[in-house]
Amino acid sequence: MERLFRELDAAACDRHWYWMDRALELARLAGEAGEVPVGAVIVRGNQAIAEEANRKERDRDPTGHAEILALREASRKLGTWRLTDCILYVTLEPCAMCAGAIIQARLGWLVYGADDPKAGAVRSVANLPDSPLSNHRLTVIAGIREARCRTLLQSWFSERR
Repeated sequence: MERLFRELDAAACDRHWYWMDRALELARLAGEAGEVPVGAVIVRGNQAIAEEANRKERDRDPTGHAEILALREASRKLGTWRLTDCILYVTLEPCAMCAGAIIQARLGWLVYGADDPKAGAVRSVANLPDSPLSNHRLTVIAGIREARCRTLLQSWFSERR
């Protein structure tokens, strides 16, 4: 993602790093709680309006992905399902379910850390946002804090194998 950082100005990089660091902290806490360590933060303006981490195990809910939970919380707080002026920061490339929800929420931006070569539905395995199935286009930035996001996930999984 070297090219990405050259294309972003310093202020944008700092802002993206700041919010991804927050998502990483949420992911770390989820991992300590026995969840796959994925964290998500939704930002509007320069304020976090939703912060969530995976809770599939805790809630016994297959939709308990960090992204879904953050979208629900942001929609509740804003009183609308349209999140066009929001940015979602998430540590792992969204799966098909989450990518679909992101599209349905009309999210303005998606910024994620590590690609998911097994289930990524934004660019790795599929590209739902750019698919003819999608009725919404959004800006996607990948690779913010990629090494940190990938290392957290790999360490968590290696401890459980």
